[in-house]
Amino acid sequence: GESSISLRCTQVKMYGLSVGETDDEEDFSADSGWIPWFCGLKGHELFAEVEEEYVRDNFNLYGLRQRFQFYEHALEMILSSEAPEDDDLADAEYLEIYRDASDLYGLIHARYIASPRGLQAMRDKYLKGVFGNCPRVLCDRQHTLPMGLSEELRAAQVKIFCPKCEQVYAAKSKYRELDGAFFGMSFPQIFLQTYPTLLPLEVPRPFVPRVFGFRIHKQKSVIAIKEEKDRKERAKSGRWQELDET
Repeated sequence: GESSISLRCTQVKMYGLSVGETDDEEDFSADSGWIPWFCGLKGHELFAEVEEEYVRDNFNLYGLRQRFQFYEHALEMILSSEAPEDDDLADAEYLEIYRDASDLYGLIHARYIASPRGLQAMRDKYLKGVFGNCPRVLCDRQHTLPMGLSEELRAAQVKIFCPKCEQVYAAKSKYRELDGAFFGMSFPQIFLQTYPTLLPLEVPRPFVPRVFGFRIHKQKSVIAIKEEKDRKERAKSGRWQELDET
């Protein structure tokens, strides 16, 4: 009935699934495998396809088993040679395992993109601008890199790092389902150390405040004025504390 359909839609949205929606126009064939299907979902463009050989190597999975209730089933799902069908996505038990599988894939992904093959896959995406551009106007649409602010799941959503201004920004809303732990805190640094030629050569241009076209000389920013005021107040309160103690 209508209630079961609405429950199914709620569950699917909760796990970041888009039934029948892939990034490419053509539909994935049933035998394309779970990994290509998962990476092809809308909003999953930031993911690299982790090679099955990497997932099958227990060394790469060290320490992950105890973090998941359905670890064995989740791993089996990730390595499945078949993409899920709509009937699977309507099944509550399947969705429970899918939640663990998507998180497990994300944590494996964070390790994979720090490996030589993973870095190469992410380099291709970076050069194509898949990760987006820096929102700072004066960075001139500099390509960005995905990163997390924590290695722990559910701590923060994925962010983007600009190699030019070296600032971290919120990612586009379509990536709101992606956990920052799926990319890790160190990825941009490892990536740029591996490919130093991709570091921007130009120094980021600072914003120069002007009034009617005239540059403002020796004008402190609002932030700088506030910091100076706070510093003076802290110094003043420190002196009063010393007097009280004496």
